[in-house]
Amino acid sequence: MLYVVPDYYKEFHCIADKCEDTCCAGWQIVIDKKSLAKYRRIRGKFLPVMLFGVNYFTGTFRQDKEKRCAFLNDENLCDLYICQGEKSLCKTCRQYPRHIEEFEGVREITLSISCPEVARILMERKTPVTFISKEKDGEEEFEDFDLFLFSILEDARKEMIGILQNRKLPIRVRTLLVLGMAHDMQVRICRQEMFDCFEVMEKYTGQRAIDFAEKYLARESTQNQSFTMAKEVFEYLYDLELLRENWEVLLQETECLLYTNEKIPYEEIRREFAEWEKANSDIEIHLEQLLVYFLFTYFPGAVYDGEVYAKAQMAVYCVWMMHELWMARWLKNEKTLTLYEMTELVYRFSREVEHSDENLKQVEKRMKNIWLNT
Repeated sequence: MLYVVPDYYKEFHCIADKCEDTCCAGWQIVIDKKSLAKYRRIRGKFLPVMLFGVNYFTGTFRQDKEKRCAFLNDENLCDLYICQGEKSLCKTCRQYPRHIEEFEGVREITLSISCPEVARILMERKTPVTFISKEKDGEEEFEDFDLFLFSILEDARKEMIGILQNRKLPIRVRTLLVLGMAHDMQVRICRQEMFDCFEVMEKYTGQRAIDFAEKYLARESTQNQSFTMAKEVFEYLYDLELLRENWEVLLQETECLLYTNEKIPYEEIRREFAEWEKANSDIEIHLEQLLVYFLFTYFPGAVYDGEVYAKAQMAVYCVWMMHELWMARWLKNEKTLTLYEMTELVYRFSREVEHSDENLKQVEKRMKNIWLNT
């Protein structure tokens, strides 16, 4: 089995009660069957606590009115861990913030940016992310797994990440090249012209594709259509499952500041924010790291459903919406923004979108039939 992790994987250590937020609130924690059986065997003084804290019928931890886990104490520490030890944690709690994607012969493990500490590590990082592979014993076979398509997706992802990490180009050019490659690959895959995908990869890593992308973006910038597209796709977020009540408040505030602002038009806000970004050169690095994160995590999953283009679009959409949140916060702060605030908005967005399978499906479904003009 080949294990693949980002090179910052070992940098992460849970900071427990020092964390500005908690991973034990805001969503329902599902308990695996092995841990649930272990909890049923607990006796002694801790038994009443287990009966109160675990819903054995649904296989989840109970929550209070604020959606905090029943075992989460006032110091944001886990009473189950304190009283029963590390081995008492269920699989979900033991693994988080590790996110695992399974393929035949390959297991890819990322660190979810829904964790404030992981988000901080990624947002503070300046150098391009690389990925480390290591062979370990064990193999797992998947029925009807398309190894050829998977190898194509792996090659394409490698090329896409290479494009995204080419800092000689503006991030919008890099993003457009990735979307173009994914779009053209999708056409070939739908036609069952799989070998032609390699020609597509070669095309979008060449200078002609870069020249075309630059001209395309220059032409689009004169048509003043960004407001309509931004407002439309931002409103998709309202249709998603709400995990935390304060998330909807943030969406409403962002909408008011950017899209229904009677004092300053969206295009003017965007132009001024772009000028501010030029004076803060790390912004494009942050966008690059986030795009690489989403692309690495979700793109190979197209081996199961063939939705190559939608997964690339989803990566771009998520990062674009984070950028919109940054812009609104910048405006609210009288045109200033700290790295701490940007990081906060990153993990809050990730918690709402990535911690709901239904939300991920909805975003991907929306991305299938549109062309994002960021």
